[in-house]
Amino acid sequence: MKAAPHHIIAIGASAGGMEEINSFFDHTPLDGVSYVIVQHLSSDFKSRMVELLAKHSKLVVEEAKNGMQVKSNQVYLIPSDKFMTISDDTLYLTGKEKSPGPHLTINTFFNSLAADCGTKAIAVVLSGLGSDGTQGIKAIKKAGGMVIARNPETAEFASMPSNAIATGMVDFILEPELMPGTIEDYVKHERE
Repeated sequence: MKAAPHHIIAIGASAGGMEEINSFFDHTPLDGVSYVIVQHLSSDFKSRMVELLAKHSKLVVEEAKNGMQVKSNQVYLIPSDKFMTISDDTLYLTGKEKSPGPHLTINTFFNSLAADCGTKAIAVVLSGLGSDGTQGIKAIKKAGGMVIARNPETAEFASMPSNAIATGMVDFILEPELMPGTIEDYVKHERE
């Protein structure tokens, strides 16, 4: 049996964020946490993310399914046509077709993660358009979690990290390859 994760790291990114995500996971250790990637994807988008990311990660990578228990040292990817929430370390999916856009999939997940995990929640905002994730990081900070945003000056699409940083609630502003080390230090410190 795999243990429940010490921390859950939620990564919000745009559909074009594959390079950043790969860079992040090239540097991610096996350290008893789990990762959930919430990307902006159109409902008809057929993702090869699982197969592509598996080449960059030592962790198990899989697409999330409704009712799936979150385990440590795994990466879960949101399906393109779903909203995802977490409760009692279990992922729940609902269809996007019921709600008119814009689909703020990152805020939806970050808010539920804050409520479910509190101080064990870590949010990462990568590049993307718009401000999705901004409301969610406020919830994560209020719950005692940690927030990292990528440096908007080097981001392809700077508005998502810039909006997050403008809240004053981002703990670290880093390039994607430096984030895993910072998360590892934070998790070790929290567990002591």
